[in-house]
Amino acid sequence: MFRKLLCTSMIVVLAAGMPVPAAADRGVEWSPCAEPPPPDPSEEPDNGISFDLWKGQWKYIECATVIVPVDHRRPQDGSLRIGISRLKAGDPVLRKGVVLFNPGGPGGGGLSMPLALRGSELAKHYDIIGFDPRGVGRSSAVKCERIPDTRPRTSRPTDAEFVAFTEYARAHEDACRRAGGGIRPFINTANTARDMDVIRTALSERKINYVGYSYGTYLGAVYGSLFPHRLNRSVLDSSIHPDWPWRDQGRQQSVAARFNVEQWTDWVAQRDGTYHLGTTRSAVLATIEELAARLADTPVPFTRDRPENWPTYWPRSFDRTVLDRFLALATQPRSVWDVTAEVVAEVRRAVADGTAMSADASTAVSLVRGIAKVDDGVYDTVTCEADWPTDLAAYYEDMRAVREHSPWVDGNGSGVISAAPTNCTFRSFTPPEPLVPLRRAGYPAGLVVQADGDPATQYDGGPAMAARLGDQLISVRDSGRHGHYGSNPCVTAKVDDYLINGVLPPSRSECADEPRPSTPADGGGRDKADRVRMAADRSYWR
Repeated sequence: MFRKLLCTSMIVVLAAGMPVPAAADRGVEWSPCAEPPPPDPSEEPDNGISFDLWKGQWKYIECATVIVPVDHRRPQDGSLRIGISRLKAGDPVLRKGVVLFNPGGPGGGGLSMPLALRGSELAKHYDIIGFDPRGVGRSSAVKCERIPDTRPRTSRPTDAEFVAFTEYARAHEDACRRAGGGIRPFINTANTARDMDVIRTALSERKINYVGYSYGTYLGAVYGSLFPHRLNRSVLDSSIHPDWPWRDQGRQQSVAARFNVEQWTDWVAQRDGTYHLGTTRSAVLATIEELAARLADTPVPFTRDRPENWPTYWPRSFDRTVLDRFLALATQPRSVWDVTAEVVAEVRRAVADGTAMSADASTAVSLVRGIAKVDDGVYDTVTCEADWPTDLAAYYEDMRAVREHSPWVDGNGSGVISAAPTNCTFRSFTPPEPLVPLRRAGYPAGLVVQADGDPATQYDGGPAMAARLGDQLISVRDSGRHGHYGSNPCVTAKVDDYLINGVLPPSRSECADEPRPSTPADGGGRDKADRVRMAADRSYWR
């Protein structure tokens, strides 16, 4: 099978030997992208990630608007605006066409993605196209009314508190119903894929190439299933499981969280002489649970004011919920496992001694942050395209199991919240169409990239998507990262060779991520904080 695919890819290389001239756009009026307006302070994320990452750089790419139908099956029923962006191929002689990028979500805006590719090898050969999917950003928006979040601020709610999750989910759906209007049922993956084909037509391209991260992998698979003869090369990075949209996909985040914590406990157990947390996985887990129980009664104070980038809803002391959140996040980047162990060991000593945490440890905890924010109105609409159970008892049973087996919560999906009812449990609209069956028929084999400790799209999704589509799989080993192309050199090299030269890697290949610490660190507090900062900055949701 691999030999046949390799021969096919070599034919593609020969056929692609001639440069592809830039196509004449059909009615697309490009102009330099305007700087986005400053966000409303109420919309700033609670994770320290700035909306101004690309401030001052928008002038380097072009923006335009494409008009698409609200309902592609009834185009006479109104239209939506889709914001698109472009970084033109750096070398017109080498140009091979366009690559559309999607960052994930659902609800992630992709207009800025060409800026991340400036100066890359890929950008020499392709026009890089970004877009805000329908409902997001500079495209026609879908919003939910803002309501108070009444869910308990604890990682381990009691059975009696489960009802608060249900009440919030019901109220949230009602708020989305009030604000979503008549277009909300049509904000779904299939229509976004159809919008992509409108973009292709507007760019006068016979085929597109595609790179999607996270939810963007599912979007790419849907596009290829609907328009197989319009898709050339495809990269699905950190893949959704083809059989898990959407409740099961969320529940699997707790499986990923436990995997990362268990991998860390194995590493810590081999260094009991340094950290004194236990000599086996079970012993370290028992130590963690004992510490969690004590923190539930006696939180450890921080010795400094809450840092500016500290999530606003976090308390000023290290309690059980902070421990669960810290472990979920700080066990993802392997390169700072020593810092994670140092913090846990210090908290344990502070509980025993009745003292406060040091400023260095407080800083380290504050720097381990969550993933980037997506547009909640779109997320809470697209995920309702699939049917959700309505039996609340089933949710509560799952919540109990997660609370006992994997309570570590990263603030974005893992932990008890991953099993709780959502607004989709009380969906107020009927989806206009079923989910698109995923298949590959008529476009070349692509790539799926997946990390074994991916915290957002659990590893099994990658092999399953690769098997469903007949794609090659790149497994990133010993990694808690979500999103690899552009950040992991091994993955980037393999993907570039495929996108630029048409050369597929072996059907199953592997890349390594940043190595674990070789020995327990004994540096000062500044070194500790800096190492955590670097790991946190590399762990954002694509």
